[in-house]
Amino acid sequence: MSWRQVRVLIQHLPPESATMTGLRNALSPEEYEEQAKNGKPEKASWSVDQQLLAGISDAVRDLQYITVVANSDGKGRKPTRPEPMRRPGVGAGVPKKREQLTDQHAEFLFNMLNPGGSAA
Repeated sequence: MSWRQVRVLIQHLPPESATMTGLRNALSPEEYEEQAKNGKPEKASWSVDQQLLAGISDAVRDLQYITVVANSDGKGRKPTRPEPMRRPGVGAGVPKKREQLTDQHAEFLFNMLNPGGSAA
């Protein structure tokens, strides 16, 4: 068997195989981030099945949250929205700061909403 054949066999192993898991576990956090940016979930440390289960888990938790909020009388403490399950190879989910609305942006929005009007 040639080295090329060995490489092709390894590359086509299922994502959840011990060999692929070992290769993924050897990646640095920077390499995980690069894979997350490039959209390669098959190279994450979870298989596609595990990614789908995490998505289902997030959806169930969101539905549970919505049900509790919709059926509460509003007098008590409002529950906090559940955080999505952290996926391997994906950043920590730190919210980005919103840009402040500049005068130029405000003028543009005003003109879009009020064609022909002037912002006094």
